[in-house]
Amino acid sequence: MSLPSPVRTDVAVIGAGPVGLSAVFQCGMLRLRCHVIDALEAPGGQLTALYPEKPIYDVPGFPSINAGDLVERLLEQAAPFAPTYHLDQRVDGMERITDPDLSFWRLTTSKGQVIEAPAVIIAAGAGAFGPKRPPLEGLEAYEGKSVFYMVSKREAFRNRSVVIAGGGDSAVDWAISLSDVAAKVQLVHRRAKFRCAPESAARLDMLAKEGKVELVVPGQLKALRGAEGQLDAVIIDDLAGGEKVLETNVLLPFFGLASNLGPILDWGLGVERHTIPVDQRTCATSKPGIYAIGDVAYYPDKLKLILTGFAEASAAAHNAFKDCRPGEALHFEHSTTSGVPHL
Repeated sequence: MSLPSPVRTDVAVIGAGPVGLSAVFQCGMLRLRCHVIDALEAPGGQLTALYPEKPIYDVPGFPSINAGDLVERLLEQAAPFAPTYHLDQRVDGMERITDPDLSFWRLTTSKGQVIEAPAVIIAAGAGAFGPKRPPLEGLEAYEGKSVFYMVSKREAFRNRSVVIAGGGDSAVDWAISLSDVAAKVQLVHRRAKFRCAPESAARLDMLAKEGKVELVVPGQLKALRGAEGQLDAVIIDDLAGGEKVLETNVLLPFFGLASNLGPILDWGLGVERHTIPVDQRTCATSKPGIYAIGDVAYYPDKLKLILTGFAEASAAAHNAFKDCRPGEALHFEHSTTSGVPHL
């Protein structure tokens, strides 16, 4: 199978979480094009993967906004600049290419895509996230067809029978949310007590009493039943020596995400405690043309807030302009004056 051809862009953004998406917008306002790489199957980072239904209270202009809604707003804000998203893959290699006209970085992803850009903005949070997969025989055959580790759009599960496994916020939140659209929701957990916000636990209990969510507790996943990637049932160990068969179309295992900076550790950026030291003014790392923002970036007395990451995205974009347009003066204008430029 032939590999994708190399693509050239102004800025390669590593990480499609809220701070990475903000970087796309900030770069776009400077007429810089972006390609975005993320290990997850959908943009949004932890906001999408862990708690899309949870409200966030410290984003300016929104007294309260659900995490998933914030991701949608950020995607909408970045959309005019037509970013290209390379999802479900990570950056495995990065090489500095010195060109007589413009030096650039050559990034290679786990799917073989090659991206060349004079500036790189790392917005990797705590690293590349991957789901913690349950140890079930034949699981791979169902992944992406009837077993999913995150929910992008709940409408995809309308009128379907869904089994959710897990006992944390993600499992409970999605059980509550999908109870409005799914034909049936069954929630499997090892114990009757769930590790979630008290108000979520109360809501789940009410839905269970109303028959809108069936609680399968105690229990844990034991086996899958189906053919050609399509489930027809999930077999549950009842932890008392017996089994229970749950007929279902879909399994959503929510056992958390494992994070790892992966190859970033080998890029010579002076990583300490899973963070990259940067210049607080510019967000520049020790390598030319590479910037780090959000939770992965470190400087003394840093506050790990989305708001901080948004400010860092602006600083990194303005400084990356010098790498992308050497010798060209950047005439700063407020958005009220410039409007949204067309690329």
